[in-house]
Amino acid sequence: MRIGDKITGVISGVQSYGVFVKFDGEHQGLIHISELKHGFVADLNDKYKVGDKVDVIVMGIDEYNQKISLSMRALKPEKLGRPILHKHFWTDYRDKIGYKTIAQHKNEWVNAALKRISEKKQNNSTFL
Repeated sequence: MRIGDKITGVISGVQSYGVFVKFDGEHQGLIHISELKHGFVADLNDKYKVGDKVDVIVMGIDEYNQKISLSMRALKPEKLGRPILHKHFWTDYRDKIGYKTIAQHKNEWVNAALKRISEKKQNNSTFL
């Protein structure tokens, strides 16, 4: 057995911190709760039962303590959020369709803002 090997074993125990998996008469490893699946794991006893067969990947082997770290999460690619149905790239076609109001009033708003800034500068300079 080496790190990275995919192995099938049988669940031999379920604890609050993870699931123990037995491979043969002498080797047993632990799947920590964080390595069971992507996301939150509510209750281990609901999903994992002693005697169930599971596929795991060997994540680490501590030769001094003879402890084997396992993962089921590494077997499944992580899915983030909802799937992207189509990409939205910014183009100027929206200036002609849905954003007419902004495009029509933009120059007016910019000129009004510049006028306020200019007036504020003049008022500040008179007090100096």
